[in-house]
Amino acid sequence: MMLRVDPASRIPPFEQLRGQLALLVAAGQLRPGARLPAIRDLARELDLAPGTVARAYRELEIAGIVEGRGRRGTFVTDEPPNAFTVLERQRRLEEAAEAFAATARQLDIDRVAALRAASEALERTHDDDG
Repeated sequence: MMLRVDPASRIPPFEQLRGQLALLVAAGQLRPGARLPAIRDLARELDLAPGTVARAYRELEIAGIVEGRGRRGTFVTDEPPNAFTVLERQRRLEEAAEAFAATARQLDIDRVAALRAASEALERTHDDDG
């Protein structure tokens, strides 16, 4: 399994690792039931803190892509969701957040006011959902 983390990237290391693993699952290079490397082993191999690898695994578990089985390790779930869909949703959310931040900056809106406006918009949207 070929994984790389770029320490100079603006993308946090855990996110780089999470994304690469999700793509390997989506591409079928990591099949259902496949065991991921032990956290400490992968951390050593990539020169990362074990907590960074653990966070990437935790994010994948939340997304339903992998499951932890205690001391036995972390495995790709039997029916992982389409990882491209998960990644696409995350990418689109990040793009929307970047656009929102750029607009707030252009309008010279302070951070607290911008966050309040975003929070209120989310509340209205969720209230409309029923």
